[in-house]
Amino acid sequence: MAKLKFGMWIPTYAWQDRRAGPGNVRRIKESIEKCERHGIDVWVIDHLLTAPGLYGNAWLEPLGVLSYAAALTSTVKLATGILVLPVRHPVMLAKEISTLCHMSNNRYVFGVGPGWYTREYEVTGSRIQERGKRTDEIIEAVTLLLTRPNATYRGRFYQFEDVTIDPRPPKMPPIWVSGGSRVPDPDEHDVPVIATTVMDRIVKAGNWLSRCSGTQEWVKRDWGQLQEHARLRRRDPRTLTFGHCNFTHLVDTRSHAKALEQSRAPFLRTMGTHRSWEHLQECYMIGPIDRINARIADLVGAGLQYLVVGPVTDDPKQVDLFAKHVMKSFR
Repeated sequence: MAKLKFGMWIPTYAWQDRRAGPGNVRRIKESIEKCERHGIDVWVIDHLLTAPGLYGNAWLEPLGVLSYAAALTSTVKLATGILVLPVRHPVMLAKEISTLCHMSNNRYVFGVGPGWYTREYEVTGSRIQERGKRTDEIIEAVTLLLTRPNATYRGRFYQFEDVTIDPRPPKMPPIWVSGGSRVPDPDEHDVPVIATTVMDRIVKAGNWLSRCSGTQEWVKRDWGQLQEHARLRRRDPRTLTFGHCNFTHLVDTRSHAKALEQSRAPFLRTMGTHRSWEHLQECYMIGPIDRINARIADLVGAGLQYLVVGPVTDDPKQVDLFAKHVMKSFR
């Protein structure tokens, strides 16, 4: 079976039902250290606010957490998966990224996306209708700022002249673009298809992080459409990297019923109760480990090269279970 590369969304949950404190930080620290030990890249989620349509919690600020992770690791990649670009300004973001690259010996992976939660745009001075255009402008502007001095940019939303960011990394961090079909939420703007503008962004970057808020079949369908879109844009589809992110709760049992029973409470705590338990099972990697591995193998058969998983608890033992029962099956 083909080898996979692995990353993990470390559990940087801003729990609504538990006061933040040293215990939360200790569990995050231990999870990061275990990722380094097992060779699992450290990824972090970005949600400024709790988005009740899809999640039951917010997350800690991602670039700050990755700066902390840089001090605890020396070999694994440090990635935002994904950074919601339209809620940020490109000049400030470029400075934050340049600092993180400097502090981590250039291990940062620039995972990006337009986001989807309307409220996050409203409170930061933009509109959800602008998210795609703003995302493209920020990618262009940040790339310019991180790769040359005295940068000037004139876009519709962002403009600056003669800006030099120091220190600049020796090369632009790899860009991973998130996107894809999502099971529709009546209160939000996402749809069960992958948009042409999103495919343009992915093909240009060359690395795709497929969403886990759709279905398994939709992920594979989106990948097929992306490959065809690359051909239409005169890019060899073999140069695209197929990545996938998904949430899970690993239970060391072969019993399907027992795995579901032990996964339900952690999932509902993290995701909230807006969606049904059946809906969550359709989107996310829930069940006994052999069934989860079968689902991963199905994606590998479709071309998957990089997998990012997110435990829905902050128990560091989830990292060990993943290394022992999942990674070993794909090495």
